[in-house]
Amino acid sequence: MQPVSADPQADVIAAYGRHFLLRPDEGGDLLKALVRGRRNDCVVGDRVTFARLNDEQAVIETVLPRSNRVTRSDNFRSKTIAANLDLAAVVISGYPRFNEALLIRILMALEAEAIPCLLIATKQDLDVSREAISERQDVYRSLGYPVVPTAAKAAPASLQPLAQQLRDKRTLLLGESGMGKSTLINALVKGAEQQTAAISQALASGRHTTTFTRAFELDQGGWILDSPGFQTFEIAHLSRWQMVHAMPEFRPLLGHCRFNDCSHDKEPGCAIRAAAQDGRIDPLRYKLFTEVAPS
Repeated sequence: MQPVSADPQADVIAAYGRHFLLRPDEGGDLLKALVRGRRNDCVVGDRVTFARLNDEQAVIETVLPRSNRVTRSDNFRSKTIAANLDLAAVVISGYPRFNEALLIRILMALEAEAIPCLLIATKQDLDVSREAISERQDVYRSLGYPVVPTAAKAAPASLQPLAQQLRDKRTLLLGESGMGKSTLINALVKGAEQQTAAISQALASGRHTTTFTRAFELDQGGWILDSPGFQTFEIAHLSRWQMVHAMPEFRPLLGHCRFNDCSHDKEPGCAIRAAAQDGRIDPLRYKLFTEVAPS
């Protein structure tokens, strides 16, 4: 059957390889969709036009312009995770302890796209988890990143402040493996496991899928976009200039170094290195910056 129209629009709510689920603006059931031709530039959160093939299937014709996107990249390839976000929420924990160099990379990618971000500190009912990152939480709060403590299993009521933060927003949930992201999703979204199983079956024709990105509608309004956990998050697509400006504590000091082309690493007269040495900015974040950003 030939497509009859390319005019309808929809939100992409799940993606697995070249398979997608669409929520049409016109209402009705979700549609399984493929992209036209060999293009593979569609992600969860995208607004698209589509042509309906039948009551259950469609083909994506165009991806509409994005307001922003979250991308990770190495020297060989780039992968966009989600698009058109109001907020990003990064899950951290003290048990196991989160990787702060990884967190800095994620925040740099978000800052480069001007996407607001908050941190969700999970497992805060455990003394070992809470105490391990208490000091680091204070650092990030001082930089303007809200930190929301949660204990999804032991104290479900602790999720209420987070739910308020997510209300009526499209939020991408990010986090390295082991931080408690799945537990958080299951606590925030009623029937999340059943929804995930249904989406998995729809996207992969019954094959079991373990890693795909999908959006869940929240009772209080808004969406939470869940992405697979990861152990690395590279940002080769960002320039050093973007990385420097993605560090909030660096911005007031820019232009005060001895050399205009200062790399903020080993040059004499570097205002940023001096601020780290005398404690005006956090020394650990500065150290991790020099490791993350190529000089």
